[in-house]
Amino acid sequence: MDALPLIALVAGSAAVAGAARRTPVPAPLVLVAVGLVAGFSPGIPTYHLDADVVLPLLLPPLLHTAALDSSYLDLRANIRPVALLSVGYTLFATVAVGWLAHRIIPDLPLTAALVLGAVVAPPDAVTAAAIARRVGLPARVTTILQGESLVNDATAITAFRVALAAAVGEGMSWGAGIGEFLLAAIGGVGVGLLLMVPLHWLRTHLKEALLQNTLSLLIPFVAYAAAERVHASGVLAVVVVALYLGHRSWQVDFATRLQEAAVWKMVAFILESAVFALIGLQLPFVLKELGPFGLREAVGYAAAVFLAVVVVRFVWVYPATYLPRWLSRRVREREPGTDWTAPLIVGWAGMRGVVSLAVAFSIPLAAQDGSPFPARNLVLFLTFTTVIGTLVIQGLTLPLLVRVLKLPHPDPQTVTLIEAQAQNEASEAAEARLRELLEDPRNSLPPPLADRLRSVLERRRNAVWERLGAADPVTGESADDTYRRLSREMIEAERAVFVRLRDERRIDDEMMRTLLRRLDLEEAAAYRETDGS
Repeated sequence: MDALPLIALVAGSAAVAGAARRTPVPAPLVLVAVGLVAGFSPGIPTYHLDADVVLPLLLPPLLHTAALDSSYLDLRANIRPVALLSVGYTLFATVAVGWLAHRIIPDLPLTAALVLGAVVAPPDAVTAAAIARRVGLPARVTTILQGESLVNDATAITAFRVALAAAVGEGMSWGAGIGEFLLAAIGGVGVGLLLMVPLHWLRTHLKEALLQNTLSLLIPFVAYAAAERVHASGVLAVVVVALYLGHRSWQVDFATRLQEAAVWKMVAFILESAVFALIGLQLPFVLKELGPFGLREAVGYAAAVFLAVVVVRFVWVYPATYLPRWLSRRVREREPGTDWTAPLIVGWAGMRGVVSLAVAFSIPLAAQDGSPFPARNLVLFLTFTTVIGTLVIQGLTLPLLVRVLKLPHPDPQTVTLIEAQAQNEASEAAEARLRELLEDPRNSLPPPLADRLRSVLERRRNAVWERLGAADPVTGESADDTYRRLSREMIEAERAVFVRLRDERRIDDEMMRTLLRRLDLEEAAAYRETDGS
């Protein structure tokens, strides 16, 4: 097997994503655009999305990283709107878009149209997280969008299987379809609940950070495979496990957390970059398989389906936002009020992604009786154009819409004040514990070392408060910035000496690496004290 195309994909997409960070355009959109151009460029390897690769190998780690970064408490507080979008909207979009496509496109059977509806129904988890981070959406809107995108794949994939069974002639009844949906949902959550506690126990009892992070990389694949093995939803199993582990990450030792954050940040960057590039690279396949449909005719259908996808989302979002508040006093009391702007953002932020394409490519070539799957080529084309349309049109205009609406953002001073108060309370507890420990004769320390412990604690306490103060009138730096800069200069001076001593053969490379690692940890500690990270 030639590994060069895979290496080229990873290296090329990472380079494009890195360059995109210097532009005002979100990286996913740049990657898709470059992929569209590269797909027709000579010398570019052929890349084809395979559902057997994307769903079990790419989707679990992407969902895992998104769920780890999510807040279980925020999701629980917004469970009603998240459920209405991730389950209610996805099923509604499957039926509504499918029915509209059936009415718009001549000779497209309703069963095949419902397959299309299920494929394009779920907004993408990776896209939602990437765009939300870039445009700075309000916290509650971001939580709702992330929560929706974490769960809706499970709903859509199950709806797809039910619609596909009907389309290929397996004769699945409504009752059987509902039963399969419940099995997938309840089974996926159940598998996640069964796995999350023993996996967390194992993480906390492994003594080496390297082993703990190896386990961390395996967890999403284990959860997904275990759930799919019993015909449950692997997506829900991955999300449940990741939410639990993220909520209890404080119980893992610091070395594991530091390594895990770096490892998963790299994994997410590589996978997200490759996934968006792969979306653009599928255009040659889609056009090649368009078959008897003329391109102009297919483009007209694509525009109609794209418009249907956009409109159907708004048709669901606004009633789902206001009707429960009008009908339930409990909802009005428990949830914050909202104006028309938040539903507008939620409605417009429904970008589709790689899961829709991967699922579409898994549609079989023939039905159960051996006849060709009705309009399979057109379904693939419409899925591709819907994904590209939502990414480009909605993705490019969402930042402008957020700016025009002037959505409220947290006041930085208020956020810093809350952080300072929390740090002050924690420092008081640490100071009391230090006094208690030093009173024990077994913990006696020379005064300079005891003072050092106190000074580090005091520095951590004051660092956040100092961010509220004025900057230096000469340098423009805050006290934090000056402290950080001086710490770096001192450490750089030491680092240069160690390198010189190695070059002069007065110390060997192993000793130099040991000394440099110590300096690295000192530098990281200095940054943690000032950044609060």
